Parts: sequence; structure tokens; C-alpha cells
Amino acid sequence: MDNIAGTKSSLSWAVQISVILLVVIWLVPTIGLLVSSFRDRDQISASGWWLSPFAVEQNFQAKIPAEEAKPDQGGFVIEGNIFGGADTEVIRFGGARSNPTIAAVGETAELTRDRTLTVQQNGDFTYFSPAEIKRDPSIYYSTATPPDFSLSNYRNILFSNNMDVAFINTLTVTIPATIIPILIAAFAAYALAWMDFAGRGFLIAMVVGLLVVPLQLALVPLLQFHNKIGIGQSFLGIWMAHTGFGLPLAIYLLRNYMVGLPRDIIESAKVDGATDFQVFTKIVLPLSFPALASFAIFQFLWTWNDLLVAKVFLPSNSESWVMTVKIADDLLGSRGGDWGILASAAFISIAVPLIVFFTMQRYLVRGLLAGSVK
Repeated sequence: MDNIAGTKSSLSWAVQISVILLVVIWLVPTIGLLVSSFRDRDQISASGWWLSPFAVEQNFQAKIPAEEAKPDQGGFVIEGNIFGGADTEVIRFGGARSNPTIAAVGETAELTRDRTLTVQQNGDFTYFSPAEIKRDPSIYYSTATPPDFSLSNYRNILFSNNMDVAFINTLTVTIPATIIPILIAAFAAYALAWMDFAGRGFLIAMVVGLLVVPLQLALVPLLQFHNKIGIGQSFLGIWMAHTGFGLPLAIYLLRNYMVGLPRDIIESAKVDGATDFQVFTKIVLPLSFPALASFAIFQFLWTWNDLLVAKVFLPSNSESWVMTVKIADDLLGSRGGDWGILASAAFISIAVPLIVFFTMQRYLVRGLLAGSVK
């Protein structure tokens, strides 16, 4: 009786465990990204996000004023406290950047040119040089720093120069690049689903084939074509690029949904004298709203988070940057090593897509299941 519809399967526990595992797999990196967005770059480099509630051992550099050197024991000595009297403890120390923690506290570290350095746990130090000290020497040391969480990463992003312009540019690119392919694909999908003409099967096969073509192959030829017709590296150019890259999926998704619509309704409308345009606008389009909303979610998320197409089809000046380019080129720099900025930028950039997704997600499943049930 386990196979009867409506009965509970004996393997339901396996399904529940699998769902829980999948949720955990997706949730753990997100939590890590969220925690990292509130930490500074040094603490992120020193320890993982799962150790963020605990003290972190970090290396620091302290400059010693050379003018404080005093003649002593046939050389020159500088004494003092690297913390300035603060209640902090040294874990290890060194006198060179290449070996910042070579010696334990209380030991005397042998430096180059017969110099020596001794650092105590409370930060008291003794620096000795047989020759006159002309430059400020450095002391490198490690100490435990308490957890530090702040909103500085978010402030750096939200209040950076031209971030508001980048936000407007992102909307300027994303909204038309979502609407235009939907309009074109809806007409094409209706024609492929309900109109008989020569070559319809070939066109459907072409649409399916275009789904597997990597967009990277078309970037350079498409940009050259845009330059020839005068729309290269402009908002119009990137709208057309996103439209071309999104049309195969849009046509395929909408066509599958429209094929599953009741044939009797459409045939009755045509018997009553309705034209194909009237059938499309009055019957098919309203009934296809779940599929339209489903594709709109995908297209909006893709164009909002896009970096590659924006780098190719938009001008390189800062007035034309979208948020992804602004974050990658301006805030992260050429090496992209500031993980705190990157983590906070991820949460800021997904705010609008999350609003769109949760607003329209009830249509997502119905659109993806297009044609699976009659």
C-alpha cells in the first residue's frame, strides 16, 4: 500500500534529512559571509569566521624614536614600552619583517649588525646597537586582540563616492534588460506554440541549441557589431546584449508553458472571430503570467549581478559603472584582497534581488513546472 497516492512513504525520513543537509550546506557559507562582513581585514586574515567570537593573534609593528637612544655599554640603548603603558601582553616578537615573531617574550633576539632586542610580556623593551642609531628601528610583535565587530565595511560601501550613481546605473541596465526580452520572447513563444508555419520545428531546435552556447564566445563579435552600428559601449548596447543572451531561455520557458494551455479556449476564441493578436493579448498572455514572472526573476537576478557583460558593453568611466563594477574596480582594488568589503558588498548588492525574488517567488514553481501536468 506504500505506492498508493496520498499515503506517506516509508522513506520520508530520508527526504527530510536530505532537505536539512541541503539547507545547512547553503546556509553555512551565507552565515560565514555575514559574519565576515562585520570584521576588519586583519582579523579575517588571522582567523576563520567560526573563530570570530574569540581573541585573535595578530602581528603589529611599532616604531622606536631614534632620538631616545642613550649611550650605554659601549653602544646605544633605547628603552621603553611598545604599548605606552596599556594593559596588553606580547606573545612573541622579532626585529625584522621577514621574521616578525622569531623570539619568545623575555628572550634576547640577535639582529643584524650585532644589534639585540629584548621584549617583555608587558611590552617593556630594550634595544641595543653598537653603532649610533640614525633611523627609527622597528619592533614586530604578536598579541591577542579581542573580537571586533563594526559597521565600517558597510559605511565604506554605502558612502563611497558615486555609489548612488552606480545604483541608478544598475537599475537603468537591469529593468529594460528584463522587460525587453520578455516582450520579444512572449510573441515568439506564442508563434512557436500555436501558429503553423514552415520551419517551426527547426526554429524550436535552434532555440534549444542556443541554450548551451556560452555567452563568452559572443562577447567580442557582438561588441564589434555594436561598434559598427554605433551602439558600442552604451546603455542601448548592453540592453541589446542582455536581450540576446536571455532570449533563448525566455522563448523556451514561455513556449513550454503556452503549449500546456487549454486548446479548447484558444480554438473557441478563434471560432468567435478573434485574431491571433487578440488571442495572444486577451487569453494567452494573462494565463502565462506565472511563466513570465518566473523568467523575470531569473533575468533580473542575472543582469543585476552581472559583471562581465557590464565590463564589456559599458564605458569604462566611473559615471557609467554599475554596482558590480564599482565594487570590483574601485572598492576592492586590483587584487581584491579586502574580504570584509567583499562580504558586505555581497549583502548590499543582494538586497534588491531578494525583494524581487520574495515578491514573485510564488510564481516561480508554477512557471518552472510548465507543461509537466495536463
